[in-house]
This record gives sequence, structure tokens and C-alpha cells, in this order.
Amino acid sequence: PNGYRFMNGYGSHTFKNVNAAGKPVYVKYHFKTDQGIENLNPSDAAAKASSDPDYSIRDLYNAIESGNYPSWTLYMQVMSYEEAKGVDFNPFDLTKIWPHSKFPLHQVGRMVLNRNAESYFGQIEQLAFSPSHMIPGIEPSPDKMLQARLFSYPDTHRHRLGPNYHQIPVNQSACPARSYQRDGPMHVEPGAGGKGPNYFPNSFQGPQPSSSEGSWHADSVTGQVERVETGDEDNFSQVKEFYWQVLDEGGRDRLTSNIAGHMSNVSCPFVRKRAIGNFLKVDPDYGNRIAQKVAALLKQKIGNTENSKLPPRLLSPLRDIPPKDPPQALSTRPLCPFGYSSKL
Repeated sequence: PNGYRFMNGYGSHTFKNVNAAGKPVYVKYHFKTDQGIENLNPSDAAAKASSDPDYSIRDLYNAIESGNYPSWTLYMQVMSYEEAKGVDFNPFDLTKIWPHSKFPLHQVGRMVLNRNAESYFGQIEQLAFSPSHMIPGIEPSPDKMLQARLFSYPDTHRHRLGPNYHQIPVNQSACPARSYQRDGPMHVEPGAGGKGPNYFPNSFQGPQPSSSEGSWHADSVTGQVERVETGDEDNFSQVKEFYWQVLDEGGRDRLTSNIAGHMSNVSCPFVRKRAIGNFLKVDPDYGNRIAQKVAALLKQKIGNTENSKLPPRLLSPLRDIPPKDPPQALSTRPLCPFGYSSKL
């Protein structure tokens, strides 16, 4: 993308929304840029990544500072429990999308960035976002990746910022939160935990549970709990639909060129072969385009490498080096630069 202002943002995960009547639905969140989508061609993007790595963040900062506030419209896709049981894909799989034809976007809000941080380190570097920071009415779904991130993100914050990361001003809640967590490294709130004991209940007027939070929605679960193999799931149909029905010819050409550009850097031929095999399973045109472009790039790189080599410099100081024994392969299997051997 041509900077942060010109790209969409997606919640990716499936969440559960519960209304005031206690009725739950599954949802996905989409932040659609109001500036429109703008992209850089691969050569410009590569040049900026090496010569101007702050290009995107500077563009965002200057737009806000000049009063040209960027905004994103928030949409939701909604899926009922009954619909979730009948779809032909796993609605909680992070790698799957919900077709807009069946689950249309509903506009629900707008986000405007209208102020820059005063301290980049204090307000940006020390931010501690987490999907477990939920307000009443928004709850987790059976999305397995979301379930993992609910605890892994706070774990990361404790490692990166310390166990009291929530006391850092940028991470404090708008409404003061009182708990029985206290002390520890980087404890900076004098009144955190109060003067009483650090357990509940107690007889010293310690913090009480809030009665305004309401209760979490509970799902009834019955049946056997077992490990299920997912290797036979359809992981290609949605990609094929994206390739042929969402992208135009220019988009298909750019996509296959980008993939081939990265894949040509893979030095293990068997890894390239397996990766191209996955794209062939999506569609023969998709895989063959990538394979042809990878082959052309590899041929080009061989010539470029030979032409770009400088003659070796003389040893300094000059000295005699004992001759080396001829190298002998320990295995007939293909070699990998990362030390792994292939069993293919």
C-alpha cells in the first residue's frame, strides 16, 4: 500500500456480539479506508523500503498534523448461530473469509485519527493492545487463533513492558480500574490495590466486583471431545475464487510476480517445488505463472551474480594456506542452507 492511510484494516478473527436481550451472533469487523486504496508498484516499494523506511509513518503523521485527518468506516459481517452450522466452511478458521454475497457488510461506525502522539516512545512504543481487552457485548468465539491470542498478548506485554504494563498512562483505562493486583517491578501507582489486604472478600472495604458489567453469554456444549484432523478441509476454493473473480488480469500478473520474486530467493529447490505445488492445487494457471516467473528470475539472477562479483582481494598479510580435502556429501538428499535435510 501507498502508506497506512490507503489500506484497509481487518479484525480477521471471528468475534461474538451479544445484544441487550442476551442474543448472540458471530461477527467479523472491517475498517475500510475513506481515502481509497492506493498501492505502489513492487520496484517503488522495494526502493522505499531500503532508502526511506519511514515513508508510511511520515505520511500518516504529516496528514494528521496538517489537519487532513484520515478516517476509516467500520463495517460488520453478521452470522447467526444457525447459519454457522450450515455453511460449507469453518467460520472460525482465520484463513477463511465470509463471502459478502451471503454475509453483507453493515456500516456501524467511523474511526478518525485527529491527533498525533506527543511522545512516540511513551504513547506508541509502550502501547499494549490485546484482543482480550473487550467491552461488554463483545466476546470471544470458538476461533482457535483468537483463543490463543487472548492470553499470549498479555504474556508478551508482561515480558516487554513488565507485569504492571497496565499502569503506564497510555494503557490505563479511561475509567479507573481497581483490583487486588499490586507491587512487582515497575509498580508506579501509589494507590493501586488500596491499603487493605490483597485478597477478596475481606472486611476492610476493598474493591468490590462491579454490578454493571453484566454476565457473559454462555454456550451449551454437548458431545465427545476429540482431536480432529483438518488436512482434508477445502483450503483452495476461496483462493481460486479470489484469483479469478476478485482480481483483474493486471492484479493476477502483479500477484504472481510478487510471489515469484520472493520464491526465487528460496535456495532449496524442493521447497520451491512444494510451494508451487500448493498454487497449482488452487488453479493450474496460478501455479504455472508462478513457476515460469520463478524460472526466469533464477536464470536472470545467475547472470547478475556472475557479473556483480568483484575479484577476490589478496590475503593480508600474505600466507600459505594448507590445501583442503575435496568435500564429500554426507547424504544424497538435497541440501538446505538452514541445516535441514529433506526426506522427499
